[in-house]
Amino acid sequence: MDRGRKRAEDSGGVRADKRPCVPAIPAAAASSSSDPAGCDTETSSSGRAGDYGSGDSDDGAVDDNPRRPCVAGSGRFQRIIGSLEGGGGDAGVAAQVAALTELCEVLSFCGEDFVGYFPMEMAVPALVRLAESEASPDAMLLAVRAVTYICDAMPRSADAIVKHGAVPVLCGKLLAIEYLDVAEQCLQALEKISKKKPLECLQAGAIAAVLTFIDFFSPSIQRVAVSTVANVCKKLPVECSSVVMESVPTLCNLLQYEDQKLVETVAVCLRRIGDSFSSSPQLLDELCQQGVLAKSLHLINIRVSLNQTTCSNLISLLTKLASSSVMAVKTLFELNIGSTLRGILVASDLSHGTPYSLLEDAQFNQVYEVLKLVNQLIPPVARGAEDIQIVLAKEKILVDQPKFLHQFSMDILPVSIKAVNTGANICVCYGCLSIMINIFYFTTPDMLVDLLKNTNISSFLSGLLARKDHHLLISTLRIVEILMQKLPDVFLSSFIKEGVVYAIEALLMQGKCSDSMTQQSSDLQHSDNQMVARDVSRCLCYAFTSCKSGSSETRACKLGKDSLFTFSRHIKTTYFNHEAVGSDMVLTEILQKLKTFCAVLNDNVDKSSYQDDLFENEEYLSHILDQVMRELHGVETMTTFEFIESGVVKSLANYLSNGKYLQGSQHDCLPNLFLSVLKRFQTFAHIFLLEMSQGWEKMLLTLFIRKLQNALSSFDNFPIILSHGFKPRNTIADIPVRHCTVCPCIKVCFTREEDEANLSNFGGVVSIEISSSLAAIEEYLWSRISINMQKQQAEPAAKEIASVSSCAEEPPHETNANVMQEPSTSNLSEVLTNQEHYYLSAEGRPSKRVLISATSGLPSSGACQVDVRTSAESSSNEGAQPKLTFFLKRKELNRSITLYQAILEDMLNQEPDIILSPNFWDQVHKVTYRSARNSELRDSEMSKAGFRTSPYGSKIEFPWQKVPFFSSLLLAELPCKLDKSNPSYDILFMLKILEGLNRFSFHMLCDEKIKSFAEGKISNFDDLKLTISSVPQAEFISSKLTDKLEQQMRDPLVSNSCSMPSWCSELMTACPFLFSFEARLKYFQMAAFGTLRIQQKHGLQPDNNGTNVITERWSPSMYPRRKFKVDRSNVLEAAAKMMGSHNKSQLEVEYNDEVGTGLGPTMEFYTLASHEFQKAGLGMWRGDLHHKAGTSNAVSDSGLLAAPFGLFPRPWSEATVALDGVDFSEVIKKFALLGQLVAKAIKDGRILDIPFSKAFYKVFLEQELSIYDIQSFDPELGRTLLEFQALVSRRRFLEPISRESCKDASDLCYRDARIEDLCIDFTLPGYDDYVLTSESGSNSKMVNIVNLGEYISLTVDATTRSGILRQVEAFKSGFNEIFPLKVLQVFTEDELERLLCGEQDTWTFPDLVDHFKFDHGYTASSPPVIHLLEIIQELECDQRRAFLQFVTGAPRLPPGGLAVLNPKLTVVRKYSSNEADADLPSVMTCVNYLKLPPYSSKEKMRERLLYAITEGQGSFHLS
Repeated sequence: MDRGRKRAEDSGGVRADKRPCVPAIPAAAASSSSDPAGCDTETSSSGRAGDYGSGDSDDGAVDDNPRRPCVAGSGRFQRIIGSLEGGGGDAGVAAQVAALTELCEVLSFCGEDFVGYFPMEMAVPALVRLAESEASPDAMLLAVRAVTYICDAMPRSADAIVKHGAVPVLCGKLLAIEYLDVAEQCLQALEKISKKKPLECLQAGAIAAVLTFIDFFSPSIQRVAVSTVANVCKKLPVECSSVVMESVPTLCNLLQYEDQKLVETVAVCLRRIGDSFSSSPQLLDELCQQGVLAKSLHLINIRVSLNQTTCSNLISLLTKLASSSVMAVKTLFELNIGSTLRGILVASDLSHGTPYSLLEDAQFNQVYEVLKLVNQLIPPVARGAEDIQIVLAKEKILVDQPKFLHQFSMDILPVSIKAVNTGANICVCYGCLSIMINIFYFTTPDMLVDLLKNTNISSFLSGLLARKDHHLLISTLRIVEILMQKLPDVFLSSFIKEGVVYAIEALLMQGKCSDSMTQQSSDLQHSDNQMVARDVSRCLCYAFTSCKSGSSETRACKLGKDSLFTFSRHIKTTYFNHEAVGSDMVLTEILQKLKTFCAVLNDNVDKSSYQDDLFENEEYLSHILDQVMRELHGVETMTTFEFIESGVVKSLANYLSNGKYLQGSQHDCLPNLFLSVLKRFQTFAHIFLLEMSQGWEKMLLTLFIRKLQNALSSFDNFPIILSHGFKPRNTIADIPVRHCTVCPCIKVCFTREEDEANLSNFGGVVSIEISSSLAAIEEYLWSRISINMQKQQAEPAAKEIASVSSCAEEPPHETNANVMQEPSTSNLSEVLTNQEHYYLSAEGRPSKRVLISATSGLPSSGACQVDVRTSAESSSNEGAQPKLTFFLKRKELNRSITLYQAILEDMLNQEPDIILSPNFWDQVHKVTYRSARNSELRDSEMSKAGFRTSPYGSKIEFPWQKVPFFSSLLLAELPCKLDKSNPSYDILFMLKILEGLNRFSFHMLCDEKIKSFAEGKISNFDDLKLTISSVPQAEFISSKLTDKLEQQMRDPLVSNSCSMPSWCSELMTACPFLFSFEARLKYFQMAAFGTLRIQQKHGLQPDNNGTNVITERWSPSMYPRRKFKVDRSNVLEAAAKMMGSHNKSQLEVEYNDEVGTGLGPTMEFYTLASHEFQKAGLGMWRGDLHHKAGTSNAVSDSGLLAAPFGLFPRPWSEATVALDGVDFSEVIKKFALLGQLVAKAIKDGRILDIPFSKAFYKVFLEQELSIYDIQSFDPELGRTLLEFQALVSRRRFLEPISRESCKDASDLCYRDARIEDLCIDFTLPGYDDYVLTSESGSNSKMVNIVNLGEYISLTVDATTRSGILRQVEAFKSGFNEIFPLKVLQVFTEDELERLLCGEQDTWTFPDLVDHFKFDHGYTASSPPVIHLLEIIQELECDQRRAFLQFVTGAPRLPPGGLAVLNPKLTVVRKYSSNEADADLPSVMTCVNYLKLPPYSSKEKMRERLLYAITEGQGSFHLS
């Protein structure tokens, strides 16, 4: 065979391939550099786009190329095929080539519908003969090409092609390659034929034919060859195993190639081979001998370019081998398979795995496949007769080689426990428990002790016994039984202390007390909701077993009706009977003590309201509280079960609320209640902050928080609801208005209650968008069902439609004004400070205008929300009061949630773990209604009239009543609709109080210092200084709840509709600190803008490395992009125009006379605008426009105000219209523009370079500022005011004792000087234009000891309230034009600064190496790269800012730092005709590209780089 033989082009003009037949290098030649990974089709020498696929589709490839109608008829085909029978000689060959050329051209435009015109029985034999003939290479090529086109155009022609012997001919050409282009065309033809006739191709030797010389072909043709093998391997008969086994070594070698698409298809081939031979242990052993295990495991281990599907295919192959091959099991243990699987599980986000019901997708889920493999490696405890031999053989391996089991268990057991603890879905939990059962069963007692030495297995099992699913409960009980069998002395006491015994008794009580409950639990398996929720699911009993005997879909659950009760009773009577446990051991000593203390605390907690000796009672309660704390943090370790069971959390909440917590919220916020609660809170804070001087880790506060977090994690009260098979598609919704939506709708049949006579029956089925509130449903129904009441209450339907239509035209953020908004606590401040009587509503909240959102504040994209007014502003609107009451299954619906959420909650009451299948959306839900009765309509009015308040008798120094957490304490409830019977409620309530205490610890300790000074315990003003050590906010984050929220937001239905279970918004409203900043950021984006705009590298599109980070500064696709020309000399003017005309568009900036546009110039625009607002002379900030010498802030060379403590608004008196040429009206306009710019930056994901003070961020969050906040932006003034306040408090303390002592100068001097001698007038310090007006009308112009308190109050008010009120309102007004400011209240001040201004952290060398990308001439080890990284690490802060500005357009990094910069900062080699040392670095800011010349030395690079980043700012030109 002449492999180098070439053919000349014939006279017919048929192009011949001139490439020599040279073998390809497996690694390099298959590189993706010449074959982009994104290409899905390849152009072959046939001139036609190849339609080969990955080989993984059972439906065959789909030709996306549109075909033109076939222009040939049967007559033309007859003529062409007749020409193929031409005689010999050159003329005959030329005629054949011409006919074949014409035939190929005609076939390229034909489709399946033209099969009737094509003479198949005439054409195929002729083409096969010409393909087999050696007379003409061109005819041979064109004949094979025509066969390929016939298969492509008419797939059913495969029968005729096979019948006439085409497959052996094609295989022969591949086994004896003479012409490379012919061989390539043969591969294309075989790939088409193999899709329809895999068995015939197998029998003809197609596998060997396509693989024998695969290295001779280009990567694209190699893919065609492997795709052919994948098609052939779909259904392999066992009798053909020898043919297939010969190809396995070649396939294993192909796994080492660098072509990712090729490797993916090879993995499919091997998996299909394993599936076909899974019933034959001998064949599986033979596969193992061929090296499949080692090659597959090596590829899984590196996982650098391996996508999730390929990895899952390889793991599935290993599972098939391990299920029936003892050799495979032993070999995998020898290859340390446990370490590999542990790496996959750690890299995968277990809590965000694919829901169990996705059975058709489960084989591609890495976590699911790993759990299946592990359950095959360790034989199950329960063994069936059909596989007893293989199970015994596996067991023998573990017995003979205990090191295998020990090492494997050390790798798998910790990650399995972590998966369950972090809130993994029910399928993953069950798989992990099955693994633990098998491991514990086969381990020896000594090995078991070693495995569990660092794990609190008792607490883990106790938490699992609180779950509701019977499969999980029985698995947990099996683990308990195994542990008690092996180590009863070790685990008996811990099972008692951790509550395992208590939980088992609780299970027994449930079974004894309610047979109906057991029946209901059994019936749930067949209920309508169950079938709708899990129609695609199968029983967990078969989730991880090898299915050899048919589909497990039809198998019945192995758990009987009373299995749980029976097994629980068995465990109790066998291992925890009275003889073993004892009558008193269930209640441990520490638990008994705590219960006693809590009982005393509860009995005496509210006696202070009627006892004469209040002081003694409070002292006694304080002593009891101290005793409780000592027990909680004593020498003896307290378990989570003891902590929860003691009731200490509820008792402490009751103590702090003065007994209102257990009585229920009554909203009688009288002054004496406030003072009692404040006093107790101060006592509580004193105890918890005692050890602050030793660091936050030593404080009781920290220890108590950790106990609460452990307790919260032990509950599982917030279920995740996942959707299955959801794909966005157009759906018509009737409610709130008839419109088209991409989100699914629920079908509801509304009928009136039987006893309802005033309303007509609606009766019909309507489609309701899942984001629709009950108010929207009511408005839709009212005009259609009202009869007698129509004249009084009906409103024009056109008004409703117009209102909703106008709402739909608004941007998504405007439909979410109440998202994440903590219910206003301003009512408490009004109650406690208003001089007139004020009525509280039933909810303890004043009436106000709110926007009722779809799902408690989560809007659907493009969906409209209904504006419901409940305030006096819209009292004329009769729709403000509910007209209808809705019922689902006879249960009245809560109007604060949507109907969709109510349906989900009803389903959750029946089954703890639900998954929404496609059939859920087809079910019709029955909802009844009746008119709201008079008593219901009067509920809120009666509650308002029930409780009146009276003004305070004394003035409070700090407005605690305006602090959200303290108002929750006064109301004795969380500001949300969570059910108080929820086991987690007490813990959440206490965590909210402790988080508030931590954030306001400075205020509390300042109060104590001032009180000590007043009482004479402190005499030196310097002793008033405080150094606090607050508990980090990370201690308040619940990893389990964060994981659950992340998983819920990842669900495709949620990401498209923004409709989530009600607990998500309720917890985010009441306790946002429970969630990580990243989770809250995603929730904020969804709530404020209607979509998750952070591109996630996990979940639906997982990252290869399994990273869980925010990967880019997002850019919303729902908003149009608008380009705007900007003059650098008038940035603020341009900003005003942009905000006024394009505030709803995503902005892109281009500067006048510059060519650069895109991300870089846009980022720089926000930086420039930030600097414009910091310039001196604007009259916006403190330190600007000062009149007193020496008080003005320093101004930098750039003209920016130097604000070392951050910018805070300059106070302006109402009497001042202009100052130093600055009109106050201009100041207001600039604050409004600043609000727009800040909101726009957050919305578009841009970074601002503006140093706001922490106090100003509190203004963002609408928090009340006080005297304590002044120190954060003006330390000198704040400290002086606090010292003055201490002096005033001392005077008040001494005054009742002796009026003469009030005149004692030694006691009432300020640093050895009388107040009068300080010559302080009633003007604001530093602002002599701002005159402080006395509230009492006093004419005093100078401050003395008598009016010092009034002076302090006026100064604080002017500085933090009245003096900046108009500026702040202007800022808020501008901000709210972009999106509601209230949605930012889920962040703290520090987090808000991070969100707005990004990161300014220092960089370490490893960080730079990890997060920089090197390309086009540079690698991480290139000397210039090493020099660059060293230089960057050594840069000063200003230089680092300049470097970032130079490369990215912004001087700061986005939240998350370098790790989330997108695109990554890339360093490439800059080539120049000049000497490199004379060249300067250049950048492409839109892609964060740094072009760096290869300088001769580090010093030269530093010099040129610093010059570039200093002088290269301020313009964008071509580089």
